[in-house]
Amino acid sequence: IAAVRARIDGACDRADRPHADVTLIAVSKTHSASTIAAAYGAGIRDFGENRVQEALPKIESLRASGMAPRWHLIGHLQTNKVRAAIEGFDILHSIDSERLARAISERAERPVSVMIEVNIAGEASKFGVAPEEAPKLAERIGGFPNVDLRGLMTVAPQADDPEGVRPVFRKLREMRDAIGLTELSMGMTDDFEVAVEEGSTLVRVGRALFGARAG
Repeated sequence: IAAVRARIDGACDRADRPHADVTLIAVSKTHSASTIAAAYGAGIRDFGENRVQEALPKIESLRASGMAPRWHLIGHLQTNKVRAAIEGFDILHSIDSERLARAISERAERPVSVMIEVNIAGEASKFGVAPEEAPKLAERIGGFPNVDLRGLMTVAPQADDPEGVRPVFRKLREMRDAIGLTELSMGMTDDFEVAVEEGSTLVRVGRALFGARAG
């Protein structure tokens, strides 16, 4: 954790950004509640999970132990899982349709923080709205009750050199600024330093913290 935080701070320094601008999300998918509890004890306060059903028992386990991290849903969300998601998670990173946002608005009893997932590189294997659709979706979501649109999220293509995906992160930042939002969820183990240099406020790091997936 200390090593990853040092790398984030170094990227902030290169970009002349305050260290406090960037939140480290520990991606704990496939890892046990006890492993998550250990990371919490070591100072991590934000955890990311991909699947609602896998995450809920872990969330309940930590709550029962008196631990209250912020939980981020970073994987694709289906409309039939919306109610469970808004009960367990603090912020939903992967909103990719008006239909999904409307389902959240209709089922929520409190404001739910969300982010729009944008498929900047247009990869067929990735979820997310096309870049040209994001501003219109943001405008529509902005009028929904109990939906608090905080920013944009993307998953960059895999690249041997992180510099190769810098344009992806830069484009998302420019889009975020044009829409007038505050948060940027971008950057993972292989490219988070470049993402921070390009303005990321939320980096999603798993392997560099926990090692290889547990399952």
